[in-house]
Amino acid sequence: FVMMERAGKVETVERRDMAVSNRKVVLYIGISLDGYIATKDDSLEWLLTTQGSGDNGFGEFYDTVETIIMGRRTYDWIMEQENGRFPYIGKECYVYTTRAIEDTEHVRFTSQSPENLIAGLKKEGGKIWIVGGSQIIDLVRKKNLIDEYILSIAPVILGEGIPLFCKGERNDLVFDQARTFGQFLEVTYHTRK
Repeated sequence: FVMMERAGKVETVERRDMAVSNRKVVLYIGISLDGYIATKDDSLEWLLTTQGSGDNGFGEFYDTVETIIMGRRTYDWIMEQENGRFPYIGKECYVYTTRAIEDTEHVRFTSQSPENLIAGLKKEGGKIWIVGGSQIIDLVRKKNLIDEYILSIAPVILGEGIPLFCKGERNDLVFDQARTFGQFLEVTYHTRK
């Protein structure tokens, strides 16, 4: 609500555009130097064996996150790696799927459009983390829904694998900062809107 003066009288007027917070949608992900997020067989061994520093800034970022969005293939991979234990307890989590899957205690499965999901989520607090995989990243990027890109670049050239970005529309970004964590170079950009 804002106060406005009309014809000498002060009125309280609801501003719907102010209802949407400055909540950011952030792509935070590790990539190879040649732009891959995994090998063709979904291995991240190359990423996990790169010499970092501490948790490479993950804890600092994770503390700002309220909501997580990922694809079902990424969700299945994470659950397999974690032996069925969901690692993001305490965060609101949405998993995109084309199958009818019943929600769990920690995860909501969805097929709604990213525009509708993110518009609803932006009314809440904290960052929205786009975890992956490449299909979900591509979908939200093409709709220009990502506000910030945080890329942790490992000094590894894979030569082939699952690319971070698929072919599609151009997105112009603005450089924010770069910092190092051992052998990782973390680069942050925001979307030019």
